[in-house]
Formats: sequence, structure tokens, C-alpha cells
Amino acid sequence: MAFSGNYMCTSFKKELLFGVHDFANGADAMYMALYTSSATLDASTTAYSVTNETSGTGYVAGGQALTNVDPSTSGTTALTDFDDETWTTATITARGALIYNSTPNTTSIAVTNPSVVVLDFGADKTSTAGDFTVVFPTADASNAIIRIA
Repeated sequence: MAFSGNYMCTSFKKELLFGVHDFANGADAMYMALYTSSATLDASTTAYSVTNETSGTGYVAGGQALTNVDPSTSGTTALTDFDDETWTTATITARGALIYNSTPNTTSIAVTNPSVVVLDFGADKTSTAGDFTVVFPTADASNAIIRIA
């Protein structure tokens, strides 16, 4: 098994300090790509790659654009969220996903499609001519998919 957990990518943390990512709703285009259990994605992942990306009916390489929800705060924690993502009428199997930014401010980095978050589904998830949906956790200080405490 190549997936070993959920991670906020280390390169993403550094890129935040350079102003590479803008999570205001509609500012930068965030995408989610799905991957097979053969993918090696972890905190050291720096960019989107097609290596071991899921394929099948209803899935296009690169994944799908996410709808951002504007960043907010809860207590001393900053957080952001995305709307749940669905691939309709899909026949695919995925073990995890990568959220990446397809339109970053690249003046401070040399990478295309920088990674943001690696998601481990815990096991292969499959849809057969049906919906494949990724449900994001509650957007609060303890659970939001991206949070900085």
C-alpha cells in the first residue's frame, strides 16, 4: 500500500508564505485528482502527476475543479473548505486523491500544478456506472480539510 495517511503537503506550507495560493472563492482553480493504490503520495508530494492516476469511464486525467468556500476563522484557527465532489456515471476505483492548484502565483515557485493536500481513503473505493463522491469533513477548527492552528 502506497498511501499512508492524509497530509497537508510540506511544499504547500512554504508556498503559503510566498503568496502562491489564493483560496478566495474563484481566485485560484483548485482541482482534485484521484489515484490508485499504486500511487506514492505523502507530505513530500510537490505537484500533480499522472503517474498511477485513476482511469475509467466518467473520469478525465487531471480530475475535476473544486468549488472553494472562502477562508474563515474559528477561534485561533484559519480554515477553508470545498464543496463535496462527484464524478457522475463513473466506473472507477481510487485509493486516494490529490488536491492541487492549477493556477498558482508562479512568480515564487518553479513547479506547475503545485500540490496542496493528499487524501487517503483508507481502502480502495469503487463506483460502477454510478456516482463516485468525495465528501469533505465539517468546516470547523477541528475537522476542516485545510486548517492552520
